[in-house]
Amino acid sequence: MKNIIIMLAVIAFASCAEQKKSNNTQPETSTGKEEVTTSKKVLFVLTSHSELGNTGKETGFWVEEFATPYYILKDKGFDITLASPKGGQPPIDPKSELPDFQTPSTKGFNSDQPTQKLLANTIKLDNVSEANYDAVFYPGGHGPLWDLAEDKKSIDLIEKFYKNGKPIAAVCHAPAVFKNTKNAQGDPLVSGKKVTGFTNTEEAAVELTNVVPFLVEDMLKKNNGIYSKAEDWSPYAVEDGLIITGQNPASAELVAELLANQLK
Repeated sequence: MKNIIIMLAVIAFASCAEQKKSNNTQPETSTGKEEVTTSKKVLFVLTSHSELGNTGKETGFWVEEFATPYYILKDKGFDITLASPKGGQPPIDPKSELPDFQTPSTKGFNSDQPTQKLLANTIKLDNVSEANYDAVFYPGGHGPLWDLAEDKKSIDLIEKFYKNGKPIAAVCHAPAVFKNTKNAQGDPLVSGKKVTGFTNTEEAAVELTNVVPFLVEDMLKKNNGIYSKAEDWSPYAVEDGLIITGQNPASAELVAELLANQLK
């Protein structure tokens, strides 16, 4: 009888131990899931415009100006969503794919099929809500001069980002998006702000001064921006409050780092 009692006690102890082990395992898994925090979200807005004026040549976004900030921000843990006015695949400026313009980031993009797939399926800008993002980034290329500078949805998004204290970054030709944006007082959003963008002399160097609808440098000055620049093709970025701008493709990294610092 004593042996039976001891055996039952051992079985009961083993059963309790197993149950305790089971109970300890499940909460650890659940807690792990609960501790995963949502990273800050950055909206990338790319051009949908593919025609370089009346030249018969193609344009679009400049790969380096997308790839460099994309990988910098992604590597820092930011959640990135890609959008464009028309949705789907935004046009790539074919010149940006030439050997002379390849960088580590563009080479990485060229072999990165998952990111290429994401890029081919950008969401339509009309379906984007500013409330879902912590910042917005605009890659350049000549395309934005034609569509994003005039796009009412883009203008509305930028004004809402600014109103709600969220940073807006743009590089090279992308500061064109500030052409028609206004602040709460109805003045140009860049009025009194330190800004930069593709220079008149850089535009002359690529022989497109008489092709583009407007010059970025002239527009920013006309909108009372405090425009500054470095030597042509040199990395240069300016931060003034929520507005971050870069001068040219080489400035994409600086812009991305400034944006990341604001989102810390």
